[in-house]
Amino acid sequence: MVGTIRIGTRGSRLALWQANAVRDALAAVHGLAGQEIEIVPIKTSGDRIRDRPLSEAGGKGLFSKEIEAALLAGSIDMAVHSAKDMETFLVDGLVIGACLEREDVRDALVAKSAATLDAVPQGARVGTASLRREALLRRLRPDLAIELLRGNVPTRVAKVESGELDATLLAAAGLKRIGLEDKITALLPLDKFPPACGQGTIAIECRGEDSRVIDLLGGIDHRQTSHALACERAFLAALGGSCKTPVAGYARLDGLLLRLDGILLSEDGRESYQATASGDPADAAGIGREAGVDILRKAPAGFLKRLGVGG
Repeated sequence: MVGTIRIGTRGSRLALWQANAVRDALAAVHGLAGQEIEIVPIKTSGDRIRDRPLSEAGGKGLFSKEIEAALLAGSIDMAVHSAKDMETFLVDGLVIGACLEREDVRDALVAKSAATLDAVPQGARVGTASLRREALLRRLRPDLAIELLRGNVPTRVAKVESGELDATLLAAAGLKRIGLEDKITALLPLDKFPPACGQGTIAIECRGEDSRVIDLLGGIDHRQTSHALACERAFLAALGGSCKTPVAGYARLDGLLLRLDGILLSEDGRESYQATASGDPADAAGIGREAGVDILRKAPAGFLKRLGVGG
């Protein structure tokens, strides 16, 4: 008996699915009974603010600050996040203790009457709250009308199905996890639509000094996914990346090496700088930093200043 384990999470359908996946993994690996693991839904500022982009409201931390406060206060033992929604720099005292195996990293098109992104009608209204997706869309389809779309995954899908929007882009992983895979019109190719850092990854955060929880999480950690996430987060950190920055990064095993491909874009997608780095997976953070520094060397100072990175 390890005592009750309290898992903090947002209360959305996807967030609860992820928290339950962590609970089930812990129960299976450590032989725990259901009553020994409690899921604690926590309302976050990001859930309350729906009328403006996160970049204007305070950043990705709006989806985690209340949960992290509960973690630091000891009212929960671990927190489950969509890794792409986590702040680039964690609050002092907190660490990512484990990741579950990564899902599909691709973005998915959800459209009312088009089979592919190329087939979306000229001038169509496409909803997104992601600067990365907006920049990539503007690069590929500058004719489209990009509109702000906030809310949970089912809400965004419903706005397309009702005709309020012609299309939206969502993480394929989220749609698959909550049983909405049939809503995917097309999966976008990685060479044209690279993912957000951490996309498709469930990250579990805990207190750095909590050896009991760290030991428990060690039993469910998917090492390859954790290496990839550490690499992508180091890439973001090297750029000073945030939700105010159109940036994409994807790390994965290439033979025995861990390889990261990263890109930094202007907000309209017309200007971009790319980098690739690879090495021993044990040096995941170093690989990510190398790619980030490479982009900072390549990009003009004026470009970096406009995006607020590299400073």
